[in-house]
Amino acid sequence: MREAWVIGAASNRFGKMPETGREAATRVALEAIRQSGLEPKDIGYTFVSNCFGLTEKQGHVGPLINGGLGIPEVPSCTIESACSSSSAALHEAFVHVAGGFTDAALVVGVEKLSHLDTLTATSYFAEAADYAFETKNGATFPGLYATLANAYQKAYPMAPEVLGSVAIKNHANAARNPHAQFQKEISMDTYLRSPMIASPLRLYDCCPFSDGAAAVVVAAKEFVRHPVTEPLVIRASARSGSITEMQDRPDLLGLPATRTAAEKAFRQAGMEPKEIDFLEVHDCFTIAELFALEDLGFLPRGTAGRAEVEGVTARDGKLPVNPSGGLKAKGHPVSATGASQVVEIFEQFNGLAKGREVPRTETALAHNVGATGGSCSVHIFSRR
Repeated sequence: MREAWVIGAASNRFGKMPETGREAATRVALEAIRQSGLEPKDIGYTFVSNCFGLTEKQGHVGPLINGGLGIPEVPSCTIESACSSSSAALHEAFVHVAGGFTDAALVVGVEKLSHLDTLTATSYFAEAADYAFETKNGATFPGLYATLANAYQKAYPMAPEVLGSVAIKNHANAARNPHAQFQKEISMDTYLRSPMIASPLRLYDCCPFSDGAAAVVVAAKEFVRHPVTEPLVIRASARSGSITEMQDRPDLLGLPATRTAAEKAFRQAGMEPKEIDFLEVHDCFTIAELFALEDLGFLPRGTAGRAEVEGVTARDGKLPVNPSGGLKAKGHPVSATGASQVVEIFEQFNGLAKGREVPRTETALAHNVGATGGSCSVHIFSRR
């Protein structure tokens, strides 16, 4: 296998886009390609993620993006893996580049939902769960993650301020991120006064619906003789799945797919959690960040909440987590989220994360989950 590098990464600001998903995806893709020092003609494959494109009455968007880039003859594939779609697309790009099937590949994730009312958007999101046993019976993702949070609280009792500390930290980071939807800090009082959405999850425990687009260029080391940016060496690209139906899981104290994907990734990289400098993890709800820290192997079960409260996961803490603001505050445009995590890591490595820098950026990990853990991707990056 060849060594694969991320040599370009770009994102727009998450929130509400005035343009179509197709237009936004083409624009950030071109920005990522230009940033990489390559030309569109150098791209051999494109992998596009767009879960809810049909809400814009547009499927098969990949060839349209390629046409906008001036490379209509390049093959494109749409990758869908719920909220982990563009991370799954990154895995495919890695496989193609490392395996020698192409010298350079483009990953694009995009979503536009702001033209939908809340009920309709929630209904689309809920289709990523088990429709027959969960969605059809009224379950939405706030309710499903609240079920997980209640199970965790029963095993490891915690005060509301524990989840609040996750939200406050991620909003503080997002306030310094020009790509973030919410660029405003919140206080503990604001958090505690926010309405209950699905007990114990309050409004500020939940990620927003977001529009957004992000793109990543992956290329072979041999193909990029003189990189114009500091590349991210892809040390590991691992994916896993687990039982989707929550009623069939042996326990609700974490996400099994994260555990198995992390085991694969660290084995592939020949590394241990203690060697990772900072993380971008899937915090669609604040409880999910606690799960991620424990399932990835960074903290023992039941201790992540205390680490959050004590500042371990702050940007200047021992283990910085979500310096971008995470899904919680940066935003969650479903299919763009995984790629946007890589954008944050790329900007940290290249000194572009002004005002939200983490102290050390030799290694990083990105963790992206589909739905309530039916799928998961874990990528590990390092400098050359």
